[in-house]
Amino acid sequence: MVTVTALETELLELAGSVPDPELPVLTLHELGVLRAVHLTGADSVEVDLTPTYTGCPAVETMSADIERVLRAHGMHEVTVRTVLAPAWSTDDITPEGRRKLQQSGIAPPRAQHLTGPVPLALGPTRTGQGLETATGTAQEAIHCPHCDSADTELLSRFSSTACKALRRCLSCREPFDHFKEL
Repeated sequence: MVTVTALETELLELAGSVPDPELPVLTLHELGVLRAVHLTGADSVEVDLTPTYTGCPAVETMSADIERVLRAHGMHEVTVRTVLAPAWSTDDITPEGRRKLQQSGIAPPRAQHLTGPVPLALGPTRTGQGLETATGTAQEAIHCPHCDSADTELLSRFSSTACKALRRCLSCREPFDHFKEL
């Protein structure tokens, strides 16, 4: 069993409070990408960070921001390691993170709770009550973050970042981002 010190817990909270550079309404903790903080000496620390996807361009900025915050707290040597296993999933977004996405006008990802490989399904472009996927299973609707209607349509599989899709509500007609399930 690995023992986590009080200082490691404090440093994890500090690093976790760093805003995500692409979704600044979320912290790295709320996004679920910050995995661990390990003291490697009296004033040195190693941080494990899992990107939302391999090649995520925000990892460099996240690492620099974590280093800045931890150095300001007295850590002279900060190493941020990119850890790819276990892979990040949208299920790692905290309930508070999902609430903040919704409040900022971004439909949060639907819960998946998958283990193993992530299946790829190019389903229908519209969602609503009672729609089914190509495999015949029920599909949870993507609700509009503005009016909560389940009657939405996909405009583009990509939006301002690769993690989001652009959708439109067919009730209030407002466009919105949807954080895609991974």
